[in-house]
Amino acid sequence: MNLPKIRAGFVGFGEANSIVRFHQMDAEWATPSIFQFNRARPKGDTRTFDPQSIERLDYMIYCLKQQGIYVYMDMLTYRQFRPGDDVDAVDQLPQAAKPYTYFDSRLIALQKEFARDLWTHINPYTGLAYKDDPAIALTEIKNESDLFTQPAVLESYRSRLEELYRAWAEREGLPVAGGQVDFSRPDQQMACFLSQVMRDFYAGMIAYLRQIGVRIPIAGTNWSQTLGVTAAQTTTDFNDSHAYWDYPWADPPGTVRAAPMVGATHNTFADLSFMCAPERPFFVSEWDQAYPHVWRAESPLAYAAIAAFQGWGGATIHTYRYSTWQPEERLGGGTSTINGVVYRNYFDTFNDPAKFGLFYHAALLLRRGDVRPRKKRVAVRIAEDMDAWMLKRAGDIPALRLVEKHRLGLALPGESLDADTVVAVDDVAELEGDEVRSDTGELWRSWSKRIGWIDTPRTKAAYGFLGEAGLIALQGLQLSVQTPFAVIALSSLTDDPIAGSDSLLLTAVGRCENSAVEYNEDRTRQLNYGRAPTLIEAIEAQIGMATVRPNLKVWVISDKGEAVTRLPTEYKDGVLRFEIGPQPRWNPSTMVYLIKV
Repeated sequence: MNLPKIRAGFVGFGEANSIVRFHQMDAEWATPSIFQFNRARPKGDTRTFDPQSIERLDYMIYCLKQQGIYVYMDMLTYRQFRPGDDVDAVDQLPQAAKPYTYFDSRLIALQKEFARDLWTHINPYTGLAYKDDPAIALTEIKNESDLFTQPAVLESYRSRLEELYRAWAEREGLPVAGGQVDFSRPDQQMACFLSQVMRDFYAGMIAYLRQIGVRIPIAGTNWSQTLGVTAAQTTTDFNDSHAYWDYPWADPPGTVRAAPMVGATHNTFADLSFMCAPERPFFVSEWDQAYPHVWRAESPLAYAAIAAFQGWGGATIHTYRYSTWQPEERLGGGTSTINGVVYRNYFDTFNDPAKFGLFYHAALLLRRGDVRPRKKRVAVRIAEDMDAWMLKRAGDIPALRLVEKHRLGLALPGESLDADTVVAVDDVAELEGDEVRSDTGELWRSWSKRIGWIDTPRTKAAYGFLGEAGLIALQGLQLSVQTPFAVIALSSLTDDPIAGSDSLLLTAVGRCENSAVEYNEDRTRQLNYGRAPTLIEAIEAQIGMATVRPNLKVWVISDKGEAVTRLPTEYKDGVLRFEIGPQPRWNPSTMVYLIKV
């Protein structure tokens, strides 16, 4: 399957441009939600769409389509079932009725009803039903839902699942102890059953979606939890997963994480690989390293590079913006109220220089294939006799760290081992030492030095604690950085490699904060979120770039996109040398530089 290619800061391969994921449309706390007008009804329901909400969705899809932007359409995310839906224990059901929507017949019927109404709805602006619109390219059945980490405990749903379990065990000739079955403590036998329930549900929903005319690729759910969840995805068209480094909604709110991902041996890429199978299409529909994480600039290029190297379909950041009801210039300035709890919008990306400042390079290296695909395909073999294998998590499989070295996928019991090499779950022999280099030689990272780089003919970058690294020498690019933490990226804006290009983009970014932000003494919690404008730390570095073009000029680009100042340069022995940094005479209050003849 050739997935349409992807957006959210950066996109996938080929000529396609970008994609927007429509998420949380069904949330009770979203204002407006797709069910908005039903809230005013005495008993309320989630069975019909609000006319104004669906019209807004129609128009948004139309506008995106006009710009060549694809849509990833979620189905069940945070739907809060209401009395008018005629479901059991409605006042006790969590958002999206997790996990009961996997097996309860009434909840399944409501999901099918929603799917029918959504996919057969005709957009008056395009004249097409959603199921027939080629701009709507991907969908998932459930967002972050499973039967392993969200056990069935609510009656009468738990009893119904127990009936299914006992009937399944009898058919399989397996014993089940007397007394009430506790689904919160599964063993391998129960895990096989839970995974089968999930698999059967996906198969039934996909069959129904095909019956009503939905033809696009369909995912099941989208997070790396247990191997039983991974195994359940085999009946779907592609795998999907989510990854966050140091999730920001900690207790208490405002807690600041301090660990950089570049210095971790096991990172989010290993976690994402937990949902990958050899040669099976894979997509990341959520990733982030959110504000106020001080080192978050390390993430955009790293995600794009690994996605390109692994041949993943793409990656969408969560999220562009949570709310547009009022203007907001501060980082994390807006709020969202979920289940009565007020959270700051740490995930907003639209105004965060540490993120959007690097999206241009990330899009280029992924979209045009600057980072080459892996040379070697490695399958991590999950042995059937592995103790309670369906309950294993990503941290139980050290070999997932090979994701930065080779093309990686999990080979579950009974699945094909179609790969160049098969390794055991604990085989990390190729990762001895404190660094990893991709088998193409284009990606490298040292977790002890806490730096990494990307070295391709058309995009080069270094990220991490570059000020501690001394001279960084890539092919045709030398960096000597004084600022302790920085990301410096250089991309050709033409089809030519950097050494021959007459137009290049240089971005240098690191720490950025709101003005007047305040922290506690050990900087583990934000006390005051500050105010606009957002401040960026000027990155100070000496740069030497090999080029055949002696007449290149380096321009400081203002926040308005204007070339405001030309930097001094020296061209000698085929190398263009210049400095970036906080020298006032250059007026370099920027992170963006244009290098052009």
